Amino acid sequence: MSAFSRFTPLISALPSTVPFVGPEALERQRGLIVQARIGANENGFGPAPSVLETMREQAGEIWKYNDPENFALKGALAAHLGVKPANIAIGEGIDSLLGLIVRMVVEPGAPVVTSLGGYPTFNFHVAGFGGRLVTVPYVDDREDLDGLLAAVKRENAPLVYFANPDNPMGSWCDADRIVAFARALPESCLLILDEAYSETGPAGSLPDISALIDLPNVLRTRTFSKAYGLAGARVGYAIGLPETVLAFDKIRNHFGMNRLATAAALAALKDQAYLAEVVGKIHAAREQIGTIARNNGLLPLASATNFVAVDCGRDGAYARAIVDGLIQHRVFIRMPGVAPLNRCIRISVGPERDLNLLAEALPKVLKAIG
Repeated sequence: MSAFSRFTPLISALPSTVPFVGPEALERQRGLIVQARIGANENGFGPAPSVLETMREQAGEIWKYNDPENFALKGALAAHLGVKPANIAIGEGIDSLLGLIVRMVVEPGAPVVTSLGGYPTFNFHVAGFGGRLVTVPYVDDREDLDGLLAAVKRENAPLVYFANPDNPMGSWCDADRIVAFARALPESCLLILDEAYSETGPAGSLPDISALIDLPNVLRTRTFSKAYGLAGARVGYAIGLPETVLAFDKIRNHFGMNRLATAAALAALKDQAYLAEVVGKIHAAREQIGTIARNNGLLPLASATNFVAVDCGRDGAYARAIVDGLIQHRVFIRMPGVAPLNRCIRISVGPERDLNLLAEALPKVLKAIG
């Protein structure tokens, strides 16, 4: 019996891959230690002191499984958002929720609509469950809502993914446009509205909860990984109608949530003063990244996220050379993977120390590559 015959034809045909190369892997490959970790869209300012204190206090309880119903976190999120606990599903970060949604909706060969160059982990899940990606190019570095809608109707797609604010370009759409897009979709098509960066966008970019909560074909996904500074804790949630949300219970890992991570999320939600403070730091860091870019003849794009996409003015090879050059200076950043977006680099916000390292290294790299 060959090794491959143990697996389904789908799994046998897929490559073994990791959608992102982490800074840890680069450290191992290059024999260096990253000093400025500003590439993974993490929040380098970290979680609130109250969150860390809660985790320390409850560390002794880690021998216990987490509540499989996530009762407390659902209730706290529902009160915060002005919905009912039945409108909330909890998962191990948005990435886990995306996998569950794809599994719930997509049959082998089914068309799934997304933007060309958008979030690759979503594409990874679609491939893993046998879906057929239908991609729509960005227009002027923004996701094309009209193009996505046309593709859904043309393909009779059961699923469409749209991120607002967007990763990897940092752009955003006004709330009214998003609501109109959601309501124009066929009832047979489920919309994943990925709002991972919802806390860092400008006023008017985030639809009110009430604007979409009545639609059974909309799931909004959010996270504690970005503004709340808990990327390593892996806590995400989805918002939708109870009958839509209930489907998660059919397939989710009921004991998948980490007990300390759940306690951290509860504490983070209580500390809205710290959230407001850190969002201010994120905005200031975006401005600092923009200044560094302009000082080096590069063009920062407007951003509603905790990162800035910077147009390097040439092609993907040139942007890749900048990324590779910066890592040699122990500065970790990333870049979009699909042309023409890959003419850009993407720099996450971080403490001033990290951005000062970027400011020092970037002109050296640009001079070296010519």
